[in-house]
Amino acid sequence: PLEFADGVSANFKALASTVKCTNDDWIRTTETRHRDTVHLLWRTMEEKGYIYKGAYEGWYSVRDEAFYAEGELVDGKAPTGAEVSWVAEPSYFFKLSAFGDRLLELYRDHPDFIMPAARRNEMSRFVEGGLQDLSISRTAFSWGIPVPGDEEHVIYVWLDALTNYLTACGYDVSDLGKLRAGEAKGSDTAVWPPTVHVVGKDILRFHTVFWPAFLMAVDLPLPSRIFAHGWWTINGQKMSKSVGNVVDPFKLVDDFGVDATRYFLLNGVPFGADGDYSEEALVNMVNANLANQLGNLVHRTLTFVHKNCNGAAPDAPTRADEDEKLLTTVYNLLPACREHMEQQAVHKMCESIAATVRLCNEYIDMQAPWALKKTDPERMGVVLWTLLESLRCVAILMQPLTPEGSERMLNQLGIEASCVGSAGSATVPSNDPRGFAAICPDCAIAPGTPIEKPTPVFLRVEAPEPPPLPSEPAADANSSTDDDSWLDEIQDFEAAVREQGELVRSLKAAKADKAEIAAQVERLLKLKSRLPTAS
Repeated sequence: PLEFADGVSANFKALASTVKCTNDDWIRTTETRHRDTVHLLWRTMEEKGYIYKGAYEGWYSVRDEAFYAEGELVDGKAPTGAEVSWVAEPSYFFKLSAFGDRLLELYRDHPDFIMPAARRNEMSRFVEGGLQDLSISRTAFSWGIPVPGDEEHVIYVWLDALTNYLTACGYDVSDLGKLRAGEAKGSDTAVWPPTVHVVGKDILRFHTVFWPAFLMAVDLPLPSRIFAHGWWTINGQKMSKSVGNVVDPFKLVDDFGVDATRYFLLNGVPFGADGDYSEEALVNMVNANLANQLGNLVHRTLTFVHKNCNGAAPDAPTRADEDEKLLTTVYNLLPACREHMEQQAVHKMCESIAATVRLCNEYIDMQAPWALKKTDPERMGVVLWTLLESLRCVAILMQPLTPEGSERMLNQLGIEASCVGSAGSATVPSNDPRGFAAICPDCAIAPGTPIEKPTPVFLRVEAPEPPPLPSEPAADANSSTDDDSWLDEIQDFEAAVREQGELVRSLKAAKADKAEIAAQVERLLKLKSRLPTAS
């Protein structure tokens, strides 16, 4: 089992690195530090009379690592569809039944403890139905942490795994009294009680019934909130290896890049709800919001500044009402996004930023700096500085969403690179020029900041071409030739021609490098030449 778990862990670690997750720690339940924490909590619950030895008989799902009552089975299977088997063996039990009233009081007095609200209602109904004491040990296998003083029993996986949250904070839990009083020393980024646990909706019961009961039993503070995220589905079905509809996240990054993958997964569906995945939806969202709206705006603005302001940010000695209005909206983005994130509404944060970018596009079109260049050069400088400052703030705020594109934006805006960590991390100093605290007038882009010739920050993405169909045998000369398959080719190529034409137009509007425009025009002509014709 350890060898298998090593491979699974390595795969998840590689994925975290691939999508540029900046986790402060990585912990496994096989680590010594974790075993010690589990043993301490077990002994404490035992001393307080919440653990007793008995025998268990009931339905158990190996896949779900969960016990199910007879009334929960659906067509002889777990509610998740997993196979169950009847288990009868000696077991230690946790007095979960003693915590029903306290859990209902928790849900009632702290309605935000479980979010989204529909999940809270679901868990309330489960607890109101009556809680049975929980089997917390197994004897049928030896894989796991042994029960202190009785090594024939292995501690139930969820008591073991949930304690991981406490271990990962780096606390010395040898003195629970200090931890209860908030005096225990943890790692530099340790927070207990945690603000939010984000978990899958299929393991919500373990986190909102078992976990708070365990913590209540040892008198430790509870998390402020448990937030259950939904599932990505394919044609309404949950992704499953057995069904064969799993989307490989590594391939997703290979096909579309880190930024496109992160942006769509964070913005493609309200966080907490289920959402249907499709390549078409990803391509449309990324191209519309990142490539067309933001990427084109950055390229237009920086190209114009580089060519018409001696390659440096202009000055803005006096600003008009329309400039101040835009800047006020931009500076107010941070508190607005913080409010969204307090509710785990990541999609609303994405939309707030996208709406501000649309305002910037309207602003540049209305102010028309290319016309002001001839009639009012000073006003042109103010408009361009306002756009540069707006883009600086947007780039900082988008770092958690699109780390690579945001870094390219900040580099091209001449904003000094962060010394450590990532924006918003506890390790980033408050005066970091790329930190969230820099989204304010006091940290505005300085006139004279060098603006080099820009390169695209967000490229358009395209769905990979499907593998070629097996070749058909040659048609008989006397057979019918009414084959409409060429229509599909025309539709595909016409879409490609439209998208390529849009890219060429945006590059020309941004006055991009002539060689780059020529290369894209050549690509457009090649695509047009491949448009099949009916005969």
